[in-house]
Amino acid sequence: MFKTPTRAAITATLVAMCMAATALLAQTFSTPKSELAMISKLVCQMIEKEHLSHVQIDDAVSSRLVDGFVKDLDPQKLYFLQSDITEFDQARTMLDEAVKQGNLEWAFSVFKRYTQRLDERMVIAEKLVDAPHDFTIKESMIYDAKELKWATDEAELNDRWRKRIKYDLLLFRLEKTAEAEAKDRLHKRYRNIKLTMHQMEDRDILEIFLTALAETFDPHSSYMSPRSEVDFGIQMRLSLDGIGAALKSDDGYVTVAEIVPGGAADRDGRLKPKDRIVGVGQTADKIEEVINVKLSNVVDLIRGKRGTKVFLKVIPFGMTESKMYELTRDKVELKESECKGEIIDVSTRVASTKGRVGVIHVPAFYRDFKGQEAGLENFKSTTRDVKAIIQDFAKKGGVDAILIDLRFNGGGALSEAIEMSGLFIDKGPVVQVKDQRGSIRELDDDDIGIEYNGPLVVVCNRLSASASEIFAGVIRDYERGIVVGDTTTHGKGTVQNVLPVGSKLFSLTAPPDRGALKLTINQFYRVNGDSTQKMGVPSDVVLPSVLDHLDLGESSLDNVIAFDKIRAAEHKSYHAVTTALVSLLRERSKARVAASKEFQDVNLNIQKSVNRKKRKSISLNEDELKQERLEEEEKTKKEADEPNEKGKGPIFPDQFYNDELLAITLDYVSALSGALTAKK
Repeated sequence: MFKTPTRAAITATLVAMCMAATALLAQTFSTPKSELAMISKLVCQMIEKEHLSHVQIDDAVSSRLVDGFVKDLDPQKLYFLQSDITEFDQARTMLDEAVKQGNLEWAFSVFKRYTQRLDERMVIAEKLVDAPHDFTIKESMIYDAKELKWATDEAELNDRWRKRIKYDLLLFRLEKTAEAEAKDRLHKRYRNIKLTMHQMEDRDILEIFLTALAETFDPHSSYMSPRSEVDFGIQMRLSLDGIGAALKSDDGYVTVAEIVPGGAADRDGRLKPKDRIVGVGQTADKIEEVINVKLSNVVDLIRGKRGTKVFLKVIPFGMTESKMYELTRDKVELKESECKGEIIDVSTRVASTKGRVGVIHVPAFYRDFKGQEAGLENFKSTTRDVKAIIQDFAKKGGVDAILIDLRFNGGGALSEAIEMSGLFIDKGPVVQVKDQRGSIRELDDDDIGIEYNGPLVVVCNRLSASASEIFAGVIRDYERGIVVGDTTTHGKGTVQNVLPVGSKLFSLTAPPDRGALKLTINQFYRVNGDSTQKMGVPSDVVLPSVLDHLDLGESSLDNVIAFDKIRAAEHKSYHAVTTALVSLLRERSKARVAASKEFQDVNLNIQKSVNRKKRKSISLNEDELKQERLEEEEKTKKEADEPNEKGKGPIFPDQFYNDELLAITLDYVSALSGALTAKK
């Protein structure tokens, strides 16, 4: 009969399992073991005290921590064996007590096993690179790790590596890279992987482990080592330097998370979100492979003095062939990131229409806090710029409606979302905020009066987040205007704060540099009581978009904080939106979209995108993969006319998606005046 092991027995097993790691800590790592333990203890105290959820670090957290740490080390299941996972699982309900006591032996033991398995696989990989491969046979490789179980033995693991290397070699063949060069580059790649892992320092491993702990509570919390904290500070203060791209690590690839408006990459126009950077060089003839290279090391390669050049080898999203981009490092000028407006004579864009629409593109909710603190009378702010644009519209003869474009706006200063809302509503609540103690407070627009009281349309997509969602939510809840775009916005309804580990809040004396904890401390709620978290703000009228069908929203992340509701805040209604009106707008837009060849192409691409998401494997047959690549390139060409990221180029380009937004806007104007009926 199976007998459940006692907690004491499991603890003994855990300690025995980790004795080798104790020696590793003593001999290899420069930071004293006692200091690592102190960081672990402090991080646990801070999480339990300050995190929004106020959940204790318990057995459930311990179990998620085991899974999270293992996944962070081996996301594609290419190194660990099932026997390793079984051994690691013995600590599944014990890590909560261990990490709170500063016992990090399990983490370092798992990492030591990881480097052992990695060394074993690198030997096999080197041999497989030089082995013959048949690209004519019909076989495929599962690339979705969720569909894979842990390999039961080395033979199974070796076959996974055979297919992986065959796929890499096949990509080189499709790029018409000489076989000898392809093999040399793969050999170098795997040598770099091994070197990078063996160069990991104690705080690097601690950072991975404690971040995995923080992420068991929500995907936006993390622990930053002193070096990462410095990098984070640079990103926050000098994010407009360099090439102007935010990067993230995704299953071994350095992926572009965001292009900063006005930066070198934005002005060049070729680098896009979700593109993968696979090589970096200071000259075109010396490119270093960066697949499976530590993200901070890649960032160091890309950073450099303003005016110098950097060469990036990039695989554009949705393609398999790499391209070389030469960029000049520079500083982003603020004027490139500020709000812009223009008046569009819709009759020049949409047949059988008449009207003037004022378009305001808002790329971010920016605010010069230093200028404000210094008492500058005209410090830079989104609200001031939008107000000036509205006043300029009036000077130029006025407009029939205003369209606020928040596509790709990831947020910014909360105060700007509140104050900008005040340009379109009279005083009243804008957002409700719940803190980590459960207290809820209303943040109001205290500015009496409205800058613009005419028809208002807000355009959003899946990458409209945070402050953008607050503004869009206000416009919906006050029935002040309509929201158009993707099905819903991003769904990020939480706020993070960066707390130094061992700060005066937790220590009476000045502590050593122990890094920082980025922790979720607040949650946003709309005026109607709905959280923007996970669900976002839904559109009144939805337009077809491939972006809407990608896993980009908050709901696609692990361990997300749940959507919930609180009481609605008392607020007025401007009665500019009714169910019947929205139904009419949807009906008319649907008819136009159905008759549009361009939107038909978008719907076709959506179906292809959905089918690709369902696919869990990729062909290793050269002819089949070549055909897939041709289809991907054709899809990319067709998508070139879809909405521009961050308002690239003209403020509101003349293309089918934007023209439909203008048509909806004029329909809205007519509906409000009573001139529009269901008949066309």
